[in-house]
Amino acid sequence: MSALAGIRVLDLSRLLPGPFASLVLADLGATVDKVEDPEQGDYLRYLPPMVGDSNVAFQMLNRGKRSLVLDLKAARGRQTLETMLGHYDVLFEQFRPGVMARLGFAPEELCERFPKLIVCSLTGYGQTGPLAGRSGHDLNYLARSGLLGHQGQGPEAPQVPGFQAADISGGMWSVIGILAAILERQKTGKGRWLDIAMSEGTLGFNLLGLAASMVGEAPERGGAQLTGGIAPYGVYRSKDDRWVSFAAIEPKFWMRFAQAFGIEASMGDLVPGEHQPALREKVSAAFSSKSAEEWTEFARLHDLPLELVLSPQEVPQDAHIQARNILFFRESKDGPVPQFKTPVSPESARSAPLAPRRGADTRAVLAEAGIAAADIDSLIAEGIARS
Repeated sequence: MSALAGIRVLDLSRLLPGPFASLVLADLGATVDKVEDPEQGDYLRYLPPMVGDSNVAFQMLNRGKRSLVLDLKAARGRQTLETMLGHYDVLFEQFRPGVMARLGFAPEELCERFPKLIVCSLTGYGQTGPLAGRSGHDLNYLARSGLLGHQGQGPEAPQVPGFQAADISGGMWSVIGILAAILERQKTGKGRWLDIAMSEGTLGFNLLGLAASMVGEAPERGGAQLTGGIAPYGVYRSKDDRWVSFAAIEPKFWMRFAQAFGIEASMGDLVPGEHQPALREKVSAAFSSKSAEEWTEFARLHDLPLELVLSPQEVPQDAHIQARNILFFRESKDGPVPQFKTPVSPESARSAPLAPRRGADTRAVLAEAGIAAADIDSLIAEGIARS
């Protein structure tokens, strides 16, 4: 798949949200050039766990990209970036609101100077509003969206998720916005500025709870159908102390399960209420009667929505994941490097270049952008660029 062949992306982002977005764009065929600062660049590079001298997640997020080092705090660095922008379709940035303007690259002004340029600004809370300038990370964005408030039961503290929903969805919404802007530009000849907020990107994950809240019918935390409020939808311990997920929210599945274990069932079992604790005890007893292996076979025979809860260590060995070729390794001088495919990654992603060394492509990228060789040498000599 090379749907984005010929599209050039200048990526100023770091860590997880932006690099996830530009990974998808690179997998779809875009040329992605990652700009890093001379001091340390994308500091995800240096966090454990490592493969050689690079973080494993960094390797997974930055395959198929090129890296150049350019100091945007220096006047010549900013002048160089200005020259480069005329050669790109997309500028992707992940600074707090106002930072680009202080650097001399206010997005609204860039859209005037480069009418075809698509500027995607990914932030925590968006470019406007009372929280626009506030610092934050994934957990904070989940908290503000109400999604964190759904985690856990009753009076206990909300459960800290073991995933980064705001970061990843922020990257996904950025990709969607960029693709739409590319299509729009084909019709109008003009780019646009995209204001993507990670805190807003998570609202869709909380759609059912949000909808109920907006009409004044939101249940207590852990009390809705899909948040732990009914026994047929939950997680239970097996005979051999494995956790098993059970999601029988459709009557046919619940009735089938209940009949197999002699549980007197009714449609009311699928509705939250005071009867649920007693019903949950019966379901829990049923699950404790079989081992994890027996539950896997039981689910297959009876066509039930029931799956073992896999640990992160078990996922790479999962037969379905292996059959779909989702996770794989690439060989490098430092040994095997883990990689993954997104749902839209083509097969060619398996052979894409590994994540670049910081500054590995500085000379090539600057030259392609029309910077003279003597000027590149000068920038490197002054420490404004590195190769």
